[in-house]
Amino acid sequence: MSRTTPPRPFDVTALFPQLAPLARTATRLHPRPGSLSPHDSSVGGPLLWPADEPWPHCEGPHVWDGVNVALSPEDVRLWRRNRAESESRRRRDPQGPWATPEELATEKRIMAGRPWPEGPIAMLPVAQLYARDIPLLRPPGQSEADLLQVLWCPFDHPAHPRTALFWRSAATVTDVLDAPPEPPAIQFPTYLPEPCPLTPEQATEYPSYLELSKELQEQLGDWSRWQAAGSALDSSYEVAPEELYMDMLSISPGWKAGGWSRWGLTDPMPRICSACSTEAVPLLTIATTEWDDATESWVPEEDQANPTPLLPGTPPANFTMIDLARGYDLQLHICPASPDHPHIELIQ
Repeated sequence: MSRTTPPRPFDVTALFPQLAPLARTATRLHPRPGSLSPHDSSVGGPLLWPADEPWPHCEGPHVWDGVNVALSPEDVRLWRRNRAESESRRRRDPQGPWATPEELATEKRIMAGRPWPEGPIAMLPVAQLYARDIPLLRPPGQSEADLLQVLWCPFDHPAHPRTALFWRSAATVTDVLDAPPEPPAIQFPTYLPEPCPLTPEQATEYPSYLELSKELQEQLGDWSRWQAAGSALDSSYEVAPEELYMDMLSISPGWKAGGWSRWGLTDPMPRICSACSTEAVPLLTIATTEWDDATESWVPEEDQANPTPLLPGTPPANFTMIDLARGYDLQLHICPASPDHPHIELIQ
């Protein structure tokens, strides 16, 4: 099923023409759980990884924090299956038991945890993006790559997983690794992505309010300038019209490639390549949720028509089962000069 972002309530550039030259195209990825092959663009799916290329491992350190329980990826998958079955059973019979004795015994075994791993840790697939699905996806420099693969170590370094990026030409991979290694344990269940196919869709974005000039910020904060929008204007934003811009008109929520960076946890900061001092550009947003209460206007029309039941206790629209820093996003930025230069990780 395709995903279609509803039109914005009105054209913000008609009210604030200075925004027009700042427009960027982002590709919303719209991950939803489903079956995958290595030849698909995906979140958490199998990678088109050459059989003769070593699988990436993280050397650590992986420090025991004394609080959480380490679980294996298979433990997490089994726990999710049991929870999904429990939720389905409760929908069929609201008075029925939350869990069967077998499920309770399985959960007790899982929650006993695994030994904290030592030595290098096999990294987990996070995203695989084919340029055929995301036409604006371009590798840095003069590379002919048409495939981006993102993996991470499922342990905090220090406050979120450490990521690794690999650019390659899909046509050169003729023998695919069938059974890549997995880590013996992961720090949090929410660091294991649920496999999700993508339905990419392009959307127009404008900069975060925090990245705008002081003059434009003042204009956006003047409610009288918004009156030309007429009946499309949501009057509940009168006391803080800049929030209308941030919620509905500037940056799309959820997983996306390109576009503008979202800010809020911190003020905007320079993202400068440590290798050549070139300004880094947004590559990929790894999102905890596809939308929240403030950004419901971005919910795709298909999801509004067919709401998806979610597991209890998960954030809204948490289709990938990822939760970063208690609900934030991990934004990856790359140097446009070379794929060999280090990328930048940013939690916002």
